[in-house]
Amino acid sequence: MSVRLWCSEAWREQAVGWIDRRLADAGLTRTGEVEQPRVRPWATLLRAPSDGGDVWMKAAGPATAFEAGLYELLAREAPGDVLAPLAVDAPRGWMLLPDGGPPAGEAALPEALGQYGRLQRALAPHAGELPALGVPDMRPEVMPERFEEALEAARASAPSAPPPGAPSPSAASPAGALAAVEALRDDVARWSERLAASPVPASLDHNDLHQENVLGSGPYRFYDWGDAVVAHAFAAMLVPAQVLSGAPLDRAREAYLAAFADLAPPERLAEELELACRVARVARTLTWERAVRSAREQDEPVSPLFAHAPYEELAALAG
Repeated sequence: MSVRLWCSEAWREQAVGWIDRRLADAGLTRTGEVEQPRVRPWATLLRAPSDGGDVWMKAAGPATAFEAGLYELLAREAPGDVLAPLAVDAPRGWMLLPDGGPPAGEAALPEALGQYGRLQRALAPHAGELPALGVPDMRPEVMPERFEEALEAARASAPSAPPPGAPSPSAASPAGALAAVEALRDDVARWSERLAASPVPASLDHNDLHQENVLGSGPYRFYDWGDAVVAHAFAAMLVPAQVLSGAPLDRAREAYLAAFADLAPPERLAEELELACRVARVARTLTWERAVRSAREQDEPVSPLFAHAPYEELAALAG
């Protein structure tokens, strides 16, 4: 799949036909023209009005096609936490979803994260199934290997010079930043070993859990699983911790950790959350690398918003 293919008339005709057939299977009828509001190197979205409300088709590229099969598992094991798909074609990476309404907003994140922690507990027994679906494996046991992959991605995406306005060109140089990260190799191995021995199990890490991907007003629906990985459960707090600060972040951590309170004393849970978020930067680096690679493999321009993102994400590990 590619941007050029998704923008072709032939592909759109095929996609619209699939939408119409799946709507008919659900007892619905399309009532207007299909729009294509988003095309990215890794996926495209189509919106269709129907007599049951708007529906959304997502077609994922090879790197994120696992999302379709993952939706099938989520709908089976946690139907109250996701949008129930109207149809899924896992081999093609296609899914048809109902409209989930507006995003919940930043103020809802603390409560939503408590719900997400409970979702992770429910999914933990299925963690071993996720890599077979194509969900990237970022469990603690493999993170030293993933760290080496992330280093390569960071080197490949590093800028040629420090950013304008850097306080110290030598300290802010990409070579210096990469050297500082590389010096953490043994630390990453030690952190990963500790997380592997944690009473907190591996589970599904949404890996992009911000307010735009949480829908409704409670109970919430978690949306857009294309960046998901299987990891130590607490890795899921990395992105919320970057969005929130102060008292809202404290409330979010408290609500989230309450879902795991039976597994260890609060002090240990808090320490492991900090450690898991640190290691989670390795997984986020590889997620950014996948986005950059998807664009370059299609000869599409790489957005300046994420051209250096793998380097910047991993460099933050030493910050």
